[in-house]
Amino acid sequence: MKETIIKVEHLYAGYHGEAIMEDLSFDIRKGEIFVILGGSGCGKSTVLKHMIGLLPPVSGRVLIHGQDMITARGKKRNQLLQQIGVAFQNGALFGSMTVLENIMLPLKEYTRLPFDAIQTIARAKLKLVDLTGQGDLLPDALSGGMKKRAAIARAMALDPAIVFLDEPSAGLDPLTSAEMDFLIMDLADTLGITFVIVTHELESILTIADNTIMLEKDTKSIIARGAPEDLKADASNAYVYQFFNRNPERDKKP
Repeated sequence: MKETIIKVEHLYAGYHGEAIMEDLSFDIRKGEIFVILGGSGCGKSTVLKHMIGLLPPVSGRVLIHGQDMITARGKKRNQLLQQIGVAFQNGALFGSMTVLENIMLPLKEYTRLPFDAIQTIARAKLKLVDLTGQGDLLPDALSGGMKKRAAIARAMALDPAIVFLDEPSAGLDPLTSAEMDFLIMDLADTLGITFVIVTHELESILTIADNTIMLEKDTKSIIARGAPEDLKADASNAYVYQFFNRNPERDKKP
């Protein structure tokens, strides 16, 4: 069994001291594509923001390589942040910078490499996401799928062990969404990156996920966990069965 790279322990996630998800505990193993899923508004993106240290938890902790992301300060926190990359749902690229400049930014911030080396690395990241030749464009000149690819390239700029993706297929047409799925799987396979992905896109979940947890708004908890094909076949929970089989009749089981 592969080593645990992220450990979430008794996480209460929310805002201003009020939890919207309670007592979440799960492990993510090195090299896997791990999906956090659930219906709209269940708290998926909120949990992700807690995992990357953007939001303080009500209680609980998130360990990355055994180090607490929440309590780490100073140099130790910077070292942890350099082990992760994040691509947000809308790409969050800086509109006044070219695509290449966006990808160079983390390298300028966290390394002392010469400019030529930084530029070379950034162009290599663009090649990894099939955006060779697009580096001199501004983000507004890119399609939605290309913006998401550029955001993934920037997330990989510092060669992190873990990349977090928030709704990578949202707003994409079916073909572009499928291309995104294949890109993620290829990067995980060739580079050994651990991906943590928030999504509710069923087809993507069934295609890419090695392991999953499913959140539910009403119970504020994890209601299912495991490989997606196993959850699709398990009718023990009506809502989980409904979700994975696109069955609007909650009480209908096979």
